[in-house]
Amino acid sequence: MSNRTVRSTSRQRPAAHLTWLGHSTVLVDLDGVRLLTDPVLRNRVAHLRRLGRIDPAQYTNIDAVLVSHLHFDHLDLPSLERLGHGMQLVVPRGGGGLLRQRGFRRVAEVEVGEEIQIGALTVCPTYAKHNGTRLPFFGVRALTLGYTITGNRRVYFAGDTDLFNGMAEIGRGLDVALVPIWGWGPSAGRGHLDPRRAAEALRLLRPLLAVPIHWGTYAPLGFGRLQTALLADPVTAFRRHAAELAPGVEVHILGPGGTLQLDAITGGVP
Repeated sequence: MSNRTVRSTSRQRPAAHLTWLGHSTVLVDLDGVRLLTDPVLRNRVAHLRRLGRIDPAQYTNIDAVLVSHLHFDHLDLPSLERLGHGMQLVVPRGGGGLLRQRGFRRVAEVEVGEEIQIGALTVCPTYAKHNGTRLPFFGVRALTLGYTITGNRRVYFAGDTDLFNGMAEIGRGLDVALVPIWGWGPSAGRGHLDPRRAAEALRLLRPLLAVPIHWGTYAPLGFGRLQTALLADPVTAFRRHAAELAPGVEVHILGPGGTLQLDAITGGVP
């Protein structure tokens, strides 16, 4: 296992929390370090329209960004540019060139088995079962990753993935699992967790608490009345399946912009 240290502008903050900004974008504020996952901050991305608006005040003073893979709804270049070309980016091996070409100066490429120290936090890339090739044309090939974030709490950000056996290993000592449960269209699509398979992932991970992500934020233009169902139905199904398959895991539903105080969770990293 290799180890790297990334400079952090971490500051002391009184409380640890996470805020779901929508889709796969989560602000993890832990031990005075602010990390942002897969930032997609725009109201319109290609043919997708966002439900509601995002408050820019919720993504200020970010220390580093964790990118899980290169798909356009996870690696959104205009959103990253809002954060500045000097932002520290942690990206899967193979994705750095695309970002450096766009003028980003602090890009760390990582793979499974590495550790990165960001301030007081240890960030470990994890396996994800998902094809993250960035199309069109010949595509840019890079790894697809999740991440564990460990400080006085341990948080798992799954990125995009299907079920895999290694989830049980990732779940050891896990406080919070940020679990994708859908996508943006009429089906979750291949290589994604749907509500039932996301509940099966909880059975493997066994966190103290789970927060569903990757749902309820973007929907295709032109879906009219079906848009409400696309945005709301997956989390209702997930809650039902989680109660059946992983009854020992507390499920905490956040709306876009909602915050969970991590200090309130019973238990923690030994």
